[in-house]
Amino acid sequence: MALLSPRKARIANWIAAAILIAMALALWSDPGLVIRGEFAKQRLLLGASSHRTVVDDHRWTWVELEADKPDAATIVMLHGYTGSKEGWYRMARALRGRYRIVIPDLPGWGQSERRDGADYGFVAQSARVAAFLRKPEVAGGRPVVLVGHSMGGGIAALAAARYPNLVARIALLDAAGVRFEDNQFGKDVLDGKNPFGVSDKASLERYLATVFHNPETRPWVPWPAGDIYIAQRRRDAAFEQRVLDKIGRSEERFLPGAEAANISQPALLLWCRQDKVIDPSAMGLYAARIPHASQVMLEDCGHMSLMERPGESAAAVAMLIERGLPAGPQQESP
Repeated sequence: MALLSPRKARIANWIAAAILIAMALALWSDPGLVIRGEFAKQRLLLGASSHRTVVDDHRWTWVELEADKPDAATIVMLHGYTGSKEGWYRMARALRGRYRIVIPDLPGWGQSERRDGADYGFVAQSARVAAFLRKPEVAGGRPVVLVGHSMGGGIAALAAARYPNLVARIALLDAAGVRFEDNQFGKDVLDGKNPFGVSDKASLERYLATVFHNPETRPWVPWPAGDIYIAQRRRDAAFEQRVLDKIGRSEERFLPGAEAANISQPALLLWCRQDKVIDPSAMGLYAARIPHASQVMLEDCGHMSLMERPGESAAAVAMLIERGLPAGPQQESP
């Protein structure tokens, strides 16, 4: 191999130094670039395409996986409190190809727009989800399979109850919105605290231990992404508290469960036995209001069923879908 001349070697070193300086300046001006870059890599490995659309007063960011067959059902997945679309990637991988999959960042979260003073509670978000489902590029004018986790489950329950012509079937995973048996998480919320708050490495570890039962299923957070994530969560603390007050302490905190009695679509309820956030007793409360729903209780997993048991969770949703579509269109509530 021929060696570079001294002049060419100096030029190569200058170019390398310039690239490093440019990277350092980019990270200094936008630390979140590291996390977004990792998320982009995950999306590409999943084979999903990225999209943006404006729905009423918010810009939505969402990813899509195409199905192998053009007439396949569309699944829309709604993430939970402090979550984002990337939390669904493990489960989406298990469903890839069989169905068309749409995974948005809910308004206020992830890469979707957050507006000062806007309401991000169950009622407001369920109306936004209905408007999102009406977009031709999202559902193509057909009812969808709406899958919601945690806070997203409460939003999905309200959307299915209030806008039945938009939702062909509904799956609630570890869903919020009912008065479950007391646990430490619920007590902290009622006391006005944010048990999901992250402000340093210790609170990040506590957060992960709360939502994941098995440490081996936790996402790996390498340096410097961990520090960047902590800084971001610290900046979001006030917003997170406002949302938690709305969905956990306001008059609408149990509205998803109350209105679930109006859900007539085929339904699935799925929980993890070791859920420390939404106690498994919540599944029985939802089942009492949706008596036709299938119930699946998974063992050895916590609040993040979609990440700790993605295969089993995906299989349960697939079973819900393959049982058949409703015979005809349903009337949408005003």
